[in-house]
Amino acid sequence: MSRQRITRSECAHVASLARLELTDEQLDRFTGQLDELLDHVAEVEALDVDDLPPTLHALALPNRLRPDTPADGLDRTEVLEQAPLAEDGLFRVPPVLGDAP
Repeated sequence: MSRQRITRSECAHVASLARLELTDEQLDRFTGQLDELLDHVAEVEALDVDDLPPTLHALALPNRLRPDTPADGLDRTEVLEQAPLAEDGLFRVPPVLGDAP
């Protein structure tokens, strides 16, 4: 069995940083789970990947792109007529920050 990578007090510290209140039972369980996770991370770190090319995806999937062909847009007047509020040829929306002008 590997050495313990995280202590109960370190797990409690991580929980407090995340603003989590854990019971003693949860703290014991999560300490063990985090320790197992860190073991897996150490196994991945130990792999020799110097001769492997960088990849974006595990499988060599081709891009499925459609042709970029221009098409007619929507009629501006028709779209604005369907909007709940429109003003001066634009959509009128409620203010997100602060007061309305």
